Amino acid sequence: MTTWFPDVPRKIKYEGPASDNPLAFRHYKASKKVAGKTMEQHLKFAACYWHNFKGTGADPFGGPTLFRSWNEGSNPMDVAFQTLEAAFEFFTKIGVKYWCFHDRDIAPEGSTIRETNKNLQQIVDRAEQYQKSTGVKLLWGTANLFSHPRYMNGASTNPDPLVFAHAAAQVRRAIDATVQLKGTGYVFWGGREGYTALINTDMKQEREQFAAMLHMAIDYAKKAGFKGKFFIEPKPKEPSTHQYDFDAATCLGFLREFGLMDHFQLNIEANHATLATHSFEHDLQVASDAGMLGSIDVNRGDQTVGWDTDQFPTNLYDAVAAMLIVLKQKGLKFGGLNFDAKVRRNSVDAVDLFHAHIGGMDTFARALEIADHMIRDKALSNPLKERYAGYTRGMGRKILTGKATLPQLETWAAKQGEPEHRSGRQEMLENIVNRYIFG
Repeated sequence: MTTWFPDVPRKIKYEGPASDNPLAFRHYKASKKVAGKTMEQHLKFAACYWHNFKGTGADPFGGPTLFRSWNEGSNPMDVAFQTLEAAFEFFTKIGVKYWCFHDRDIAPEGSTIRETNKNLQQIVDRAEQYQKSTGVKLLWGTANLFSHPRYMNGASTNPDPLVFAHAAAQVRRAIDATVQLKGTGYVFWGGREGYTALINTDMKQEREQFAAMLHMAIDYAKKAGFKGKFFIEPKPKEPSTHQYDFDAATCLGFLREFGLMDHFQLNIEANHATLATHSFEHDLQVASDAGMLGSIDVNRGDQTVGWDTDQFPTNLYDAVAAMLIVLKQKGLKFGGLNFDAKVRRNSVDAVDLFHAHIGGMDTFARALEIADHMIRDKALSNPLKERYAGYTRGMGRKILTGKATLPQLETWAAKQGEPEHRSGRQEMLENIVNRYIFG
């Protein structure tokens, strides 16, 4: 077996906060217990296949800068096999227990659907062997329904039913692959499921087509033995003018409208939330409040750039906010924390993949500890409870239980007089958060 990362030790180890070793964890200790579970159990880190092993560094203004040795070769299937080998070497050395893929990441498309399916099956069979030998598991799979020219007008939302059929063929085989590799999730990421101009778009029908694809997937997955959960990943724009899965709230409305709530949860990505002009925390909270937060793509965007930069997460404030929500909902049963992130265009060495993941894993490990400390101390929950205490009794309770009427509320308001001005204490609470983060 080829060693694709010869300059990296067999296992990235935990060396503690005092370590200055760039190839060691300072905060992530897989076996460390936090809130009754190990860090590994809480965080369920996953590495994505597409950015790490197929990313080239190309952007809208320049070509490839990342030339990976595993992507060299004239035979696409030989390249696919050696890339898979490099990926599992990386997974085991960095210590993630999960991975995620698109079908076209791991296997090349052939000249026919039959040839394409054969290519995919061969790679999935090999991946199954690697999973058994390494203990690394599949978190979720998905189909790339956006890169091929046939999908220039969308996949399931395409005006041509033949394009819809090609997308359906991909979804079927990607579900098969996910089932074979025992993935606990399957993601629908609508890369081009939206419109560029309404003048040539029947938006009502396109949304109905999208729902039809999802219902077909549910029916097929039952027969295929899928025991996990389907995820929708909100994405607001880029490349479409408007995407039908714009943000968490939009996705929830879509799922309710088309009778899909029982079969889906949301996979929230940080950079997508900020492109929708929300905070990462906001979309996580919207999904969690609805009981629909299933998995998370942990990355960050550049607020000065108008596209999906997919940077590795190093913002401790965002990570703490995320872990507060995850801990309060008792974890992510079917999903985890997937690093849907890529090294920068000028980070051209393969070892940079390790530096990037170490930083992200340390950030979320520290955030887990901080969030657990804040929850145990009720640092934010007590002030929040006090702020809304009026709804636990009297007329406030009647409002929430549907027993109050407009005339009753008018009479009560007239009797009580003007409400007291009460501070929201935002600055004090921000200082409390800082106290836990700074220590």
